[in-house]
Amino acid sequence: MQVRETPMKNKIVYLVAVCMMTLLLWLGNEGGRPLVYTGAGLQHSVGLIDSENSLVLSDSVAVDGVAAGTPRYVMNKGTYTAQLAYTAEDAGSVLELWEQGRKVAAWEIDPMQTRLAADFTLSKDAKQLQLQVNYGGKGMLTVKNLSLTPRTMFYTDTYFMIAVFWLCSLLGWKLYMEGSIRLSEERLVDYSIILFVALLATTPLMQTYLYNGDDLCYHLARMEGLKDGILDGQIPVNIQPDGLSENGYLNALYPYLFLYIGAFLRICRVSIGLSYKTLIFLANLGSAVSAYVAVKSMCKSRRSVILAVVLYTLMPYRFTNIFSRGDLGETLALIFWPLIIAGMYHILMGKREKWYYLVIGFSGILQSHILSVVFAAVFCLITALIWGVRLIREKRYVEIGKAAGMSVLLNMWYMVPFLYYYFGEDLSTETLRWSGYFEQSINPSNLTQTFSPYNKQYFTLGLALLGCVGIGIVRYLCERDRKRTDMDGYLCYLLVSGCMYTYMITGYFPSKTLLANELFENIVTMIQFPWRFLGPASACFVFVGAIGLSGSQILKPYRNMIFTLLIGLNLLIIVSVPTDNNHMPYENAKVQASKGHESKMAANIGLFYPHEWRIKGADDDKLTFSVVVSDQNAASVRQYQKKGTKAAVVYTADKDCYIELPIQSYIGYRAYDETGRRLTIERGIGARMRFTVHGDGQEHTINVRYGPHPAFIAANLVSALTIVFIGWRLHQRRRRQISGESGSQESSVLAI
Repeated sequence: MQVRETPMKNKIVYLVAVCMMTLLLWLGNEGGRPLVYTGAGLQHSVGLIDSENSLVLSDSVAVDGVAAGTPRYVMNKGTYTAQLAYTAEDAGSVLELWEQGRKVAAWEIDPMQTRLAADFTLSKDAKQLQLQVNYGGKGMLTVKNLSLTPRTMFYTDTYFMIAVFWLCSLLGWKLYMEGSIRLSEERLVDYSIILFVALLATTPLMQTYLYNGDDLCYHLARMEGLKDGILDGQIPVNIQPDGLSENGYLNALYPYLFLYIGAFLRICRVSIGLSYKTLIFLANLGSAVSAYVAVKSMCKSRRSVILAVVLYTLMPYRFTNIFSRGDLGETLALIFWPLIIAGMYHILMGKREKWYYLVIGFSGILQSHILSVVFAAVFCLITALIWGVRLIREKRYVEIGKAAGMSVLLNMWYMVPFLYYYFGEDLSTETLRWSGYFEQSINPSNLTQTFSPYNKQYFTLGLALLGCVGIGIVRYLCERDRKRTDMDGYLCYLLVSGCMYTYMITGYFPSKTLLANELFENIVTMIQFPWRFLGPASACFVFVGAIGLSGSQILKPYRNMIFTLLIGLNLLIIVSVPTDNNHMPYENAKVQASKGHESKMAANIGLFYPHEWRIKGADDDKLTFSVVVSDQNAASVRQYQKKGTKAAVVYTADKDCYIELPIQSYIGYRAYDETGRRLTIERGIGARMRFTVHGDGQEHTINVRYGPHPAFIAANLVSALTIVFIGWRLHQRRRRQISGESGSQESSVLAI
């Protein structure tokens, strides 16, 4: 392969530019800067603000107790310094440090001093770290400012960005300077468009703060819990060891494969805010690539492929999920809908050897969002039934069997624990059915909405996708005399399917009447919201519009104009993303508690653990941090330690009683005494682990650890062997291709 030579001058300029950009990134590092709040900037509900932005507390305007505090932070382990500038007339006030509702440290505010500096060390990452000023109730206390300073740094975001920039720079060097990466001009343009669209879809997240969607706090908790589970030695991670006030929280019932990316960034001490934004960017990039690959496999028109990339990546429902609902699961699942649609097309009437599209699409959805799996399975089933005769006549059911079998084998590692806990554990799954479904139906007029500056949540197809519906209608109603192809039939099916999904979203669908049917009620209350159908509906319409535009004879003279119009309408979605209209993150130069600095540690967002995957009875008011003894006079706890999913308690008992450990007693935990004898784990108050102890007056130890079920290990092995088999087959195919190319070249030489 011939490698072109680049002038040394260009190489030097390139390297200088890379070094300059690296320096600028490093100078912008705020990971080690302190968080500083004025008294007025602290969260408070009592007191007065003076002219110097200090918080003034006195017995006339405040009662004793917590008067002010910082937001709650997700903080990396390490050593920190808290500093309080104040004036106090009387003693009794305290600066306190809280973590997950538990006070872990406190320092007296000395009225003889005006500044308090206190060092503290976090032995592990904090989930809800907060500093609070506890007013004593006597005399005047003036809080001037409160700061929190890391001994090293809060997070390594700048170093992560520098590493990403270097990686991109290396790729640019290989592509442009050395020319060792050979790409055709067409592919280079296509890849550039994909990257640009993904970046464009991510631009609203490039603001300094983190959008607080409805479910964001839960997905941040999942990512943080996954990190804790990895550090605990679990792979796969079934239990979040420090979740739910360190009682442990089940992780196996919500797909989490792609969250490993964010979890590994957290292990590298990247902030939780940037870890989440990185995951969203990759979801945007994945959606663009998926649409590109799927449509390109079905249509030769580059115009159609590019149109599909833009329409799908920037479709309104994706933005609603990301910025309003904070639904990371559906956002990830939407990456793979184009592959599901293309996979079914190829199995039924296209290139049947591309059945692996369906495997990738179905596996991706399964590892993203369970309800989306149901939608995809129903879509595949209906599609197979409609083309059932052809499926049997051409023996294409073989490819269906291959795709189904491979999907099951690849995902055994997740499916087995999911089914085991869902059907074997006594979980509060009834809380999933809180929605009545019908009242969540949307007004059909919303389907045309593109701009929504005053509405935080909007559920719409948008004008661009409605334009795709128009293309489909024109093609099938106005071009009836044209000879129909297999592609025409499939696109017609997608058009009808998309319209049915859309109809089921609106209030015109008789869901209220159908709720009287027990089967229908069980199904739709599990779905919760009818607007979930917007995802598959939008995907169907993108294929109808993008591919239909290239095949329509009536619209042929207007293709360029329609292409430009649809692209322009979809680009307008970016400006409709909700914002707080505050574009100045550093309003007060003296205060370093900027929106960027705070939100990287999830300030004011926090972490949340829903009731669905808790054991029944595990309510917040029943959670504890310490061991509970049924009879304080009968037994005493000498020591209790917990690290990850491992715990040990040392106790003595003079008579029979029971003790309860602050750990959720999920199936899979095992307990042994100091001799190695297996102990029975009972379920106590608040689903805590309960052990019956016998009063012999001697010291005993109970050791608890989480050990996966043997079926989980077997499932992991099956999935791992399947991946090895796929890798081996790909390697064999690659060798055959190389051999074929070498053989053809040798034949050419001999012929000459």
